Order: sequence, then structure tokens, then C-alpha cells
Amino acid sequence: MDLSKYIGEGTLYDKKEKLEIKKPKSWLKTVSAFANGMGGAIIFGVTDNDEVIGLSEYKKDSENISEMVKTKIVPLPKINLKHYLIDNKNIIILYVYAGKETPYYFTDSGNQIAYIRIGNESVPAKNNDLINLILKGKNKSYDSLITDIKLENASFTKLKSLYFSKTGDELTNSDLESFGLINKEKFLTNAGALFADEPIIHQSRIFCTRWNGLDMTSGIEEALDDNEFEGSILLLLQNTENFIRVNTKKKWKKGNDSRIEMPDYPERAIQEAIVNAIIHRDYAIIGSEIHIDIYDDRLEIYSPGGMFDGSFIQEQNIMEIASVRRNPIIADLFNRMHLMERRGSGLKKIIASYQNAINYTQEKQVEFKSNQKEFKVILKNLNYKVAIKSGDKVAIKSGDKVAIKIQEEQLIKILEYIKEHKSCKTSDVENLLSVKSSRARKLLSILVSQSKLQAIGQNKNRYYILAEQ
Repeated sequence: MDLSKYIGEGTLYDKKEKLEIKKPKSWLKTVSAFANGMGGAIIFGVTDNDEVIGLSEYKKDSENISEMVKTKIVPLPKINLKHYLIDNKNIIILYVYAGKETPYYFTDSGNQIAYIRIGNESVPAKNNDLINLILKGKNKSYDSLITDIKLENASFTKLKSLYFSKTGDELTNSDLESFGLINKEKFLTNAGALFADEPIIHQSRIFCTRWNGLDMTSGIEEALDDNEFEGSILLLLQNTENFIRVNTKKKWKKGNDSRIEMPDYPERAIQEAIVNAIIHRDYAIIGSEIHIDIYDDRLEIYSPGGMFDGSFIQEQNIMEIASVRRNPIIADLFNRMHLMERRGSGLKKIIASYQNAINYTQEKQVEFKSNQKEFKVILKNLNYKVAIKSGDKVAIKSGDKVAIKIQEEQLIKILEYIKEHKSCKTSDVENLLSVKSSRARKLLSILVSQSKLQAIGQNKNRYYILAEQ
């Protein structure tokens, strides 16, 4: 049976050999899930392997389907029942359309449960899913909800500064209200709380890690550098870009008239990917955060929450994908400051910035992945395993020179400490240099790779001694 003739290409669907009258939950939960999501179709009279077995009483089954949807799905979703005769066998297809009055509940014995679609299963909506469905049904967004924080208890130094530098205009309190950051009573919306300098919304955080190797367990010291940023989403953007800049490299070679730069990752791609993660992530997921993981061969950006319309990005044509904004107030203000474009071309620009890179190859193409719970962008290191030709160099900027000098001084201090005390642990380096444990591990790893130190023991019992020369 060619299902595409009846339900269309790529349409969500479920198959049932017969209509379960005594166990209506087996298919009504899917009606709830389809109505709460992108819509779909339930085919009665077909097996899982697409064999048409038909329904012996299709007219009565049609009446029962209509009646059970009316009495057990609240509110009533928009549906369409159609009968088809295939090889002299009767089947019924129940078309369920994406609803606007979400959540749609399956009701039974006084209980109400809203379902959502994950893959080919219909599962009960969890708390954050239910919140999003309720907001969708009220035509509201998470960033428009009002908090209990007064304007006088928050500051917008970073927002006002960046807004002025990007637009040339001062940001006033009346602008904060017209842009949806506060209401008339001067209470912050969630968007206002996310733009405020203070870390008001706990899950507004980004964890950044530079891993040693191709995965999280490749090297002697797994993490070479890490940091955690919180507070204003503008500071998250700035600090994350700085972290990536410090932990990636830029080659260059001589051109006919000027120097040709070859960064590991195009700067435009990095900014667009981070902005996309900040704007479109699901802030309703408590205890979640954005993760930036840098490996030798790639940079991965993970953000909580899948595509807002429930689709999977890997099944979409990126060049034709429509822009659906989970947090429209945040997106609008980013647009006003020219940090994104309203028409939703960010993903296209990521792809274009790669394709326009001088050292781009097909194997370096950007990957986008998503499911119901997460969205991931995988940027490939354009310089990974690329031979350095004559004339190519690793560019060292003035800021990098200062960082290199500081690092050299720190390495010398560690070696002097070990010469005096015979050995040291990571905690000793933390106290000696007043640095975080991640920085201490990175410095010790450098000395080990230079054969100046030898690591003894594992994990918490590990210590370092001078390597035998």
C-alpha cells in the first residue's frame, strides 16, 4: 500500500489493524498528540507492515470514531474522516489537524492527560511541554509572561549600552515597555528578566568547554578549558564568543594584494549559531542550559528544546524552512540591534559562511540535528587535518601575545614550585596561581605534553613530578 497517496509525503501517521472500542486510549492518545502538534493521520484497517486487511463494519466504526473523539478529547479538535476502498477492502483514515486551542486532553474516568508526539510514539506531556501547550493555546510566548520583579530592582546597563552603539538611540523606560520588557505596572516580563544584567532566570546560562581530543574522554586531561556564564543574554553572547575566540585558531596565507585569513570556524557562523541558540531555546525547561563543546575537529552548540513547530530540522530543506519564533520579544529586540534578521535567515547564513570559506570542502558542511527536546548545530573545523602549506602561518593577534606571555609565566611558576616541593597536585596550582581547576589542569597538561612533567596516579589521586630528562 502506498500511504503517500492518501496522507501525503512526510505526514505523521499511525496504523491500526482495527478500531479498539474497549481500549480507546490506544488510539485517542494519538489524536491528542496530533492535535497538540503538527497534525497527522490514523489509518484503520492496515497492519504495521502496510498490509491492507480492511474493516468488516467500517460504517459503524466511522460513527464510533466520531463519537469517541467528541466525548473523550477536550477541547474538540478539527478532524476529517474518510473512507477508502482498496482491493475490495474498506479502510478509514482519521485526519487530525494541528490545533490552535492547545492543550488537547484525552479524558477518561475523570482524568485528563495531554499527549505529544515523540518519534512514532504518543507520550504524556511533561510539565514544560504542558506549559508550552498552554501558552500556545493562549497565543502567548514564554518571554511575554510577567514576573514579580519590579523595574527598580533590575538594571539594563549592557542592553542600553549595546542598543546605543548599534542604533545610535538611547533606550528609555518607555522603550522597555513598548518592546515588551516591562508592563504598564513596571514589572519585568521574562524577556526583560533575560535582558537584565542580573542572573534572574537561573536557566539563562551557557556552559563552554574546550575538550582535549575528539570526544569527552580522549586525553590525559579531558577538559583543557571551561567556563560557565550567566546573566544577561547579551553578556552570554559576548562571553561565549570570547571563549570560542580564545580556544580556536586562525591561519593565514599571503594573497596577491593582502593577507587571506583562514579561521577554524567562520566568525559569522559562530555568531549566528549562538544567537539562534539563545533566541530559540526553550527557557521553560527548568535546570537546562546551552552547551558549547569544542573538540579538535568540530564545535557543537546544544540548546534545550527542539523545533518550535515540533518538526525535525534534519528532515527539512534548510533553504526553504519557515521562521517560527519561540521567543518573539527577544527575537524582535535582537533584530532591532542588528544581531539577527527578522526573516529567519540565520541557518542559511551559517551554511553560506562555510561555503564561502576558502578552505571549505563538502565533508566540512554544517550539520543540524533536532528532536522534541534539543537542537544541535555541529560546525566542522575548517583547518582540521589540513596541511599547512608554504607561506601559511598561525596568526597571533596582539591580545593573543599577552595571553601567551601570561601562560609562559604561569608555566615557569609551576616548574619552580615543583622543583622546591618535589611534586604538586591540581589544587596546589589553583592556590599558587589563583586560577580555576580547569585552568590548572590545562597548564599541567601543557607541561606533560612538553615532557617537562610526568603525571602519576589517576583522577583525584593524580599528582605531578618533574619528568626525567
